[in-house]
Amino acid sequence: MTYANPDRDTIRQILEQVGNIAVVGLSDKTDRTSYMVAAAMQSRGYRIIPVNPTAAGQTILGETCYASLKEVPEPIDMVNVFRRSEFCADVAREAVEVKASTLWLQQGIISEEAAEIATSHGMQVIMDRCIKVEEAITRPNRP
Repeated sequence: MTYANPDRDTIRQILEQVGNIAVVGLSDKTDRTSYMVAAAMQSRGYRIIPVNPTAAGQTILGETCYASLKEVPEPIDMVNVFRRSEFCADVAREAVEVKASTLWLQQGIISEEAAEIATSHGMQVIMDRCIKVEEAITRPNRP
């Protein structure tokens, strides 16, 4: 069965409830999409937690970067993924372990396996959508 994303009202509700967003694959390079999207979300009031093993220990967007979700020392509401589809099932397993409530695969990223893992553990899943675009559409008046 093919996974279907939640409707826009549900996405809006998810974004209203999210505080901490762990961004898996967040680059420290300012010209990368992951950096630009995370910076935009941070400017809209979301707490961004960088997760990237090659940048672990560095600071990205003023936040300490961690090698994995399991190393993040605080609760994670959402895991926003900027990794190729073949890595998403492992990210989903780790998101389940840290008890995140939502798994968001960025635009162009689809993994039925990751969606199955996450939904079978009660997580919300959004795939192949840009969180920055969806946030701007569903929450246009957020500062």
